[in-house]
Amino acid sequence: MAGHSQFKNIMHRKGAQDKKRAKVFTRLIRELTVAAKIGADPDANPRLRSAIAAARAANMPKDNIERVLKKAAGGDDDTNYDEIRYEGYGPGGVALIVDTLTDNRNRTASEVRSAFAKFGGNLGETNSVSFMFDRVGQLVYPAETASGDEIFEAALEAGADNVESSEESHEITCQPEDFNAVRESLEEQLGEPENAGLAWKPQNTIAVTEDQASTLLKLLDVLDECDDVQTVSANFDIADDILAKLTA
Repeated sequence: MAGHSQFKNIMHRKGAQDKKRAKVFTRLIRELTVAAKIGADPDANPRLRSAIAAARAANMPKDNIERVLKKAAGGDDDTNYDEIRYEGYGPGGVALIVDTLTDNRNRTASEVRSAFAKFGGNLGETNSVSFMFDRVGQLVYPAETASGDEIFEAALEAGADNVESSEESHEITCQPEDFNAVRESLEEQLGEPENAGLAWKPQNTIAVTEDQASTLLKLLDVLDECDDVQTVSANFDIADDILAKLTA
């Protein structure tokens, strides 16, 4: 888990942990609900289009998606979710951004603070670490989808900014405001991506020792178990041999 692909691998790792369908669907339902309340027409609401695409990618049944949208658009769901971002440092000085959707600010703040405190982290003020990251639209395709050159050409045509290919995958990034257009273009050319969404991409990564990595991964696991947490982004670099040892 190293170098430029680190933030992608966090998403992959998170996906592997979130095999519990109920937890995955809870997060997706919250995002669908918030997005639908902004505007019920996906064509006029980029956030809703993204939320629906994410739900489909997670194999959420069509009936479930439609039920959530109908309930939110019709005003039957009076739950109000606040979007709150927490920023701070974890073991080894690793910068962390925790994005949440919550109907209880006090509960969420307590859970996030507790996780940081338990594993030697420190929460900071808003924008205390986000300046170390770039906000990007990100799509990941398996390596076998196409050759690096073919992916590059497709991404260029779609209006993406960058492509990074490895033995495992192709990682495509674009400006946040271009994400939906880029995603739709790439889906027409390449099919649905393995992962897609807005992400915090670290400008630089920090190498951590085995002990720091062990504590850091525990912190990420606890944050991942919090129902209010939607995504966790970080700028760590764990050497492959250390990662293999810790996850064996």
